[in-house]
Amino acid sequence: MRKWSYQVVAIFSAGLWAVGSMAVAQAADTVIVKWDDVALQAIRDTHPGPPIVARMLAVTHTCIYEAWAPYDAVAVGTQLGKTLRQPVAERTEANKKKAVSFAAYRALVDLFPTEQAKFDLVMAELGFDPTDRSMDTHTASGVGNVACQAVLAFRHHDGSNQLGDLAPGPYADYTGYVPVNDPDHINDPNRWQPLRISDGHGGFVTQKFIAPHWGKVVPFALRSADQFSPKDPNIYPRESAQYLKQAKQVLAYSANLTDREKVIAEYWADGPSSELPPGHWALFAEFVSRRDHHTLDQDVKMFFAMTNAVLDASVSSWHQKRVFDYVRPVSAIHFLFTGQQVKAWAGPGLGTRLIDGATWQPYQATTVVTPPFAEYVSGHSIFSASAARVLKGFTGSDYFGHSVTIPAGSSRVEPGLVPANDVTLSWKKFSDAADEAGISRRFGGIHFIEGDVQARKMGKKIGRQALRKATAYFNGTAGTPFDESGRSNKEDEAEDQEENK
Repeated sequence: MRKWSYQVVAIFSAGLWAVGSMAVAQAADTVIVKWDDVALQAIRDTHPGPPIVARMLAVTHTCIYEAWAPYDAVAVGTQLGKTLRQPVAERTEANKKKAVSFAAYRALVDLFPTEQAKFDLVMAELGFDPTDRSMDTHTASGVGNVACQAVLAFRHHDGSNQLGDLAPGPYADYTGYVPVNDPDHINDPNRWQPLRISDGHGGFVTQKFIAPHWGKVVPFALRSADQFSPKDPNIYPRESAQYLKQAKQVLAYSANLTDREKVIAEYWADGPSSELPPGHWALFAEFVSRRDHHTLDQDVKMFFAMTNAVLDASVSSWHQKRVFDYVRPVSAIHFLFTGQQVKAWAGPGLGTRLIDGATWQPYQATTVVTPPFAEYVSGHSIFSASAARVLKGFTGSDYFGHSVTIPAGSSRVEPGLVPANDVTLSWKKFSDAADEAGISRRFGGIHFIEGDVQARKMGKKIGRQALRKATAYFNGTAGTPFDESGRSNKEDEAEDQEENK
C-alpha cells in the first residue's frame, strides 16, 4: 500500500471553500492537468449546472483522448478508431503534447465561447498558435484539430441541446417540463417545489429546474439512462410513515449539527461559483496525478475514464430526477410541520432552537437553500461514487491519502463562527471521500437518506462499467468481438452482493 499523505489547506475563494493543492509544485504537472485546470476555471467563471459541467469535462477529456490515441500503439479513438494512427517515429512526447493541446483548446472554445481569449493565452504560454486550423493529419496540430472536430460533431447532437437547436438557448429544456408546485403552494408533497430565494443583492429569484431533459443525453458506457435504476422513493400518503421518518431524520441532523458536520456540509457543497461536484473530483484526479507522478499518457487515460463515468452518472441521475420529480426535504418539512414546533438549527448564529416547521431551513447559504432540481437521486452521491470507483480501478487501490484543513471562522453560512477551530478532513480511501460527499448532503438538509444511499450504489456500478469501456478503447478492443466492456463477470457480481448488504 502506498504511504503518501499530503495535506492541503482549503482556500476561501469567491465565498466558497475550494480545494487548493498548494503543497505540490505546479511545474511538475502534465499538460493534461494544465488543461483540466483551465476547464475548471472556465466552469467557475461561467456557472453552468452540474450535469452540464459533467458533460463539459467529459467532452474536453474525450477530445484530448481522441488526439492522443493516434500516438499510441494500440489505443483507438471513440469516433475515428485507428484511422489517425501515426508512424512510430512521430509518437514523441512533443507531438502528443501539441496534439492534445490543440484538441483541448478546440473543445474549450466550443464549450465556453465567451472565454476564448483566456484559452488563447494558455496556448501562447505553451508555445502554440491557436489560429492554426490545419486539418493535415501528418502534423500534430492537424491531428488535434481533426480528432476534436470528430468528437464535437458527435456531441453537438447528443441530446444535450448545447447548440440551442432543439429549443432556444444552449442546454435549454425541449421536453416541456413544468413544475407541479410553485414557490407559494405545495400542491403535491411528493414533487419538487421551486423556491423563491435571495439573489444576494437584495432581490429574489425563482428557481428553475436545471436540465430536466438530461436523461436524453447520449451516455458513454450506459446501455440506457435507466440501466441502473433505484427503488422508488417514499410516496405520501402511501408510505406516510416512511415519508415522515425520513423528514424527521433530516430534522435530527439539523438539531444536532457539530462543527465538523457543518464543515463537511459546506466543504462538499460545491455551489454555483465553484467547479461543482464533477469538477471537485477532477481536482482529486489532479491530486492523484501529482501523488503518483503520472506521465502524460497515464493522465490522458485516467481523466478520460473518470470524466466519462461522471457524464454517465449525470445522465442516470437526471433521468431519475425527471422520472420521480421528487420533493426536497425543505418542502417536505414545511408540508409536514407547518404550525408545529420542531427542534432544529434556527439560522446563522442562532444555534438549535424550537421553531415553527414552516420556517425550517437547511444548513446552506441563503442564495442556495436547496438545489434547483429534484431530490431523487443525489447528484453528489452518484458523481462521487462513480468517480471514486474509476480512481480505485485505475490506480489499482482504493487508497487516497488526501486531506484538507478548513480554517477557523471561514464558514460561508456562519462566517466568523464556524468552525470554532481549524478542522481537518482526511480520507484514507477514495470510497471514504465519496461516502462523505454523500452524507454531507444529509448534514446540509439537501437530501433524504435513500436519495444518498441509492445514488451511491448506482454510482459504483456506473463507474465500474465506464472504466471497463474506457479500457476497451485503451486496449484497442472497443467494438470488436474482444470488447468485454458491456459484460458482467464474477467479480462484478461479488461486488454487487457486497454493496447490497
